[in-house]
Amino acid sequence: MTREAGLLVLAGTPIGNLDDASPALRDALATADVIAAEDTRRLHGLLSRLGITTSARVVSYFDGNEASRVGGLLGALEEGRTVLVVSDAGMPTVSDPGYRVVAAAVEAGRDVRVVPGPSAVLVALALSGLPTDRFCFEGFLPRKGGERRRRLAELASESRTMVFFEAPHRLAEFLADARAAFGDDRRGSVSRELTKTWEETRRGSLAELAEWAADGVRGEITVVVAGAEASLLSVADAVPLVLERTASGEPFSAAVAAVAAESGVARKALYAAALEARGTRHG
Repeated sequence: MTREAGLLVLAGTPIGNLDDASPALRDALATADVIAAEDTRRLHGLLSRLGITTSARVVSYFDGNEASRVGGLLGALEEGRTVLVVSDAGMPTVSDPGYRVVAAAVEAGRDVRVVPGPSAVLVALALSGLPTDRFCFEGFLPRKGGERRRRLAELASESRTMVFFEAPHRLAEFLADARAAFGDDRRGSVSRELTKTWEETRRGSLAELAEWAADGVRGEITVVVAGAEASLLSVADAVPLVLERTASGEPFSAAVAAVAAESGVARKALYAAALEARGTRHG
């Protein structure tokens, strides 16, 4: 006798406050046949604090082994098992493991369900005081400064509110780079230790936030930045502003980035137009 088709469940876990563990999460943890956990030690700690016992087979499932675990988890689904995926905190697949097994399960025609739970992205967005009708999630930007600055420059004309994750020891550098890419006056917020005892959200301009973070900030960090306002200038109108800055000795790329951030003009289009204008002027 064969078992019915298995079920893949993604469950959101508390990001700080244990009271945010829903009855549905408790039931999922207690009844799963297999639990794929980002950190098995943290999972056992969560089970202990919630007073839950489980007979599930617990396997590690993190960035380093995510691809290699998919086959085994699919095998469990084929055997009719209920496989539960949990990350250390928040929703699996959102800057956490889970995407690969979901994609594989969907491809195999397996049922996938979600037990909704806390999300630092949505909590920080709600606390930011910035527009929430349209937003994008950028997660962690590259650690290397040059790569991070290039990505921020690409986002300078993004009109949606942006949400980022950042490590506390890199926050000051991130905000300094964001300030340079988006302009001093762009509004933002920094939330740390969300739902925990020492939760704090700072709001202000990027210049103010960068100055506040310069001496160091502790805790898990989520940054929200306002989108660019609609440009009042055309690319052609913005080109002379770039040339004026370069004439005063400012590096060309920096001048383009600053004018794009202040005016809302698309950086790549402005770069190309200003480069052509500069070549014509010196031709």
